[in-house]
Amino acid sequence: MPMNTQPRLQRRPVSGSPLPNIDPLLDRVYRARGIHDEGQLQYRLNAMLPPAELHAIDRACSRLADAAVRQERIVVVGDFDADGATGVAVAIRAMRAFGIDWVDYRVPDRFEYGYGLSTGLVASIADSRPQLIVTVDNGISSVDGVDAANRLGIDVIVTDHHLPGETLPAAVAIVNPNQPECQFPSKAIAGVGVMFYLMAALRAELKRRGWFKDQSPPSMAPLLELVALGTVADLVPLDHNNRILVDQGLRRIRQRGNAGIEALMNIAGRDIDRATASDLAFAVAPRLNAAGRLEDMRVGIECLLADQPESAMELALRLDEINKDRRNLQSEMEAQATVAVDQALASIGLDKLPHAVVLFQPDWHQGVVGLLASRVKERLVRPTIVFAPEHEGADLLKGSGRSVRGIHLRDVLAEVDAGQPGMIERFGGHAMAAGLSLHKRHLAEFSKAVDQAVRRVSQPSQFEAVLTSDGPLECEQMRIEMAAKLAAAGPWGQAFPEPQFDNLFEVMEQRVVGDGHLKLRLKPDGSRRIFDAIWFRAPVGELSGLVRLVYSLDINVYQGVARLQLLIQGQVDA
Repeated sequence: MPMNTQPRLQRRPVSGSPLPNIDPLLDRVYRARGIHDEGQLQYRLNAMLPPAELHAIDRACSRLADAAVRQERIVVVGDFDADGATGVAVAIRAMRAFGIDWVDYRVPDRFEYGYGLSTGLVASIADSRPQLIVTVDNGISSVDGVDAANRLGIDVIVTDHHLPGETLPAAVAIVNPNQPECQFPSKAIAGVGVMFYLMAALRAELKRRGWFKDQSPPSMAPLLELVALGTVADLVPLDHNNRILVDQGLRRIRQRGNAGIEALMNIAGRDIDRATASDLAFAVAPRLNAAGRLEDMRVGIECLLADQPESAMELALRLDEINKDRRNLQSEMEAQATVAVDQALASIGLDKLPHAVVLFQPDWHQGVVGLLASRVKERLVRPTIVFAPEHEGADLLKGSGRSVRGIHLRDVLAEVDAGQPGMIERFGGHAMAAGLSLHKRHLAEFSKAVDQAVRRVSQPSQFEAVLTSDGPLECEQMRIEMAAKLAAAGPWGQAFPEPQFDNLFEVMEQRVVGDGHLKLRLKPDGSRRIFDAIWFRAPVGELSGLVRLVYSLDINVYQGVARLQLLIQGQVDA
């Protein structure tokens, strides 16, 4: 789904004094990301924010410790994405390691119960007679579900990181850095990170109560692999605290700790000895997420809980097959969306497109609408919401939206909901991604309302395609050693982006390979050196003359030989 306009180049400004004892290129990259103190690059575990700063975590730990002592049945309720799955795995692994064996988990079937702790899910859980429910990556908006549990005599602890609504659920405790009373400095922590903190605090509370007797409490460090995966997969900003969690988790992944993550890395053809955040984002997370999108996330959670390599590989293979189905389904939906968008562009033009794009087709699959919204948003540079029926022939639609820089999508939905109460069944999410439910009869009305809401909060510049660069590289900086140094300088991710650069190149050779990828041989302007390059899903058929390309340095390993490769991110005005 190529873009209609060539992106504008934007170079990151560099500010502050040079950092001592750091490679000049790394210094430039770091200072462009707001690093002005070497302490911001220290990722030791003792630099983590303390759990005590999370509001109500002591209350949650006390209730969990009571449940352990009384041998109460605990059910962990997760979400059907990678953040929720890893959070469930952290909770189950931690409590079982602590000796709390009467703990189980449930993930709602998105097609039957939808997102979160719904009243229907509570009713189904009640059959197993638990005394305590603990949510992971959900629950802050589950007011009715928590009330239903309370009526049945089941206590609820909510752990979440999503933005709360006007009314908080009547839970025993809510652990969420984004709730009004919480002073926890990192508002960007993922759901799995919140659960990791809760389990760390529970470990301390159990130790205080003498639970472990004369034994040393189990280490929390092995769980950091799961925290790294969930944090990267959920695309939360990598502030300093999140970078500590991801860096520490990647170190343990490289040491082959979690059998499920290792199996998923192997199936994806990624080198676990050199595992990076991008491997988790583009190889492991999609295979894990596919289960929740199309089938049952229990497959993914069981893979993360597997201790034996054989069982982990069997589950990973199943996840890989589901992911192939997901890719095929997504390709079909993208083709249909492309036709719809092209017809709109042909009739009204890009300049007349609405400020918010809303798409729906009755045969689309609700598990893939978020991925499709992301693709369309990338092409049109507009907030995009894609709907699919809750199930075949249903009048209730499930939508997923993706936004552009500077437009807070959840706030937009809140404004629409306030202006026309009852039109949206339910909604939630973040600044850049949100989900909602809507009856089909309200679709046209909603499309108009969300477009008007975006118009009120946006500027024309927010709808320009932009490629951001750390500036040009000298030819002597384009080497495999620098690529390795940049990779090791992460973890890179959301709000702490991987370094990418721009240069003028003469195209020496080019050919299309695979599914629309462009294989290139490039000579930097004014140089005699020639570099291999690849542009995945290139929106152009071929390049000609001198072109300015934005790229990152990559190491391509083929048949055991490592070579430098430029990964092309896009073309900008020369």
